[in-house]
Amino acid sequence: METPFSLNRINKQKKLVVLTGSGMSQESGIRTFRETGGLWEEYDVTEVATPEAWQRNPELVMRFYNDRRKQLCECRPNAGHTGLAKLETLFDVHIITQNVDDLHERAGSSKVLHLHGELKKARSTVDPSLVYNIDGWELKFGDVCEKGSQLRPHIVWFGEPVPAIEEAVQIVQQADVFAVIGTSLNVYPAAGLLNYVSDGVPLYLIDPNPSNVYWQVDIIKEKAGRGVEILTRELEKFL
Repeated sequence: METPFSLNRINKQKKLVVLTGSGMSQESGIRTFRETGGLWEEYDVTEVATPEAWQRNPELVMRFYNDRRKQLCECRPNAGHTGLAKLETLFDVHIITQNVDDLHERAGSSKVLHLHGELKKARSTVDPSLVYNIDGWELKFGDVCEKGSQLRPHIVWFGEPVPAIEEAVQIVQQADVFAVIGTSLNVYPAAGLLNYVSDGVPLYLIDPNPSNVYWQVDIIKEKAGRGVEILTRELEKFL
């Protein structure tokens, strides 16, 4: 019996670029930030996700990210994550994510660029190039880099530059197909990546409640898991 994508039709040269946001991981049990009941209703962003917050109350900031990390350890990739990983058999898939979780990697995706940092890593407070994996879920005061400086969460906080954005732009410019999953497109510079998609490149948006759609795009009004399943069938036409 023929599979939905027969092997003789595979063209790995086509580049599928996917921009994902917090809605991508919602079905894994990770709370989003901006929706009703999201984390920003419980926490003031200026108290836990800015450089000033780290200077003012590092204990609160540390506790906030330790709690997020502990939660992540209990979560698993959902069907959306695994569906994107499976697409690597058909496309050259590049994922650009605003998420700081590692669920794309755990699902098997091999090319993942994190715009806003990685929750399971820490970095030096004196040398940003010194980045370390966190063993377990807890980062503690007294955990220092090789230069003796306290480690901080490896997160791009509000008000900080996004070092990976230039690489993201280069990836987007090379896309043959571009998809957006689970992001409100309210956070810049990530939202601005749409401006670098070449003319004529097919665009897809997976979101159960899409908003701020000002470009020509095929909308799939589903959550990530079901949406990626539908997207996979749609992408058959490009093989």
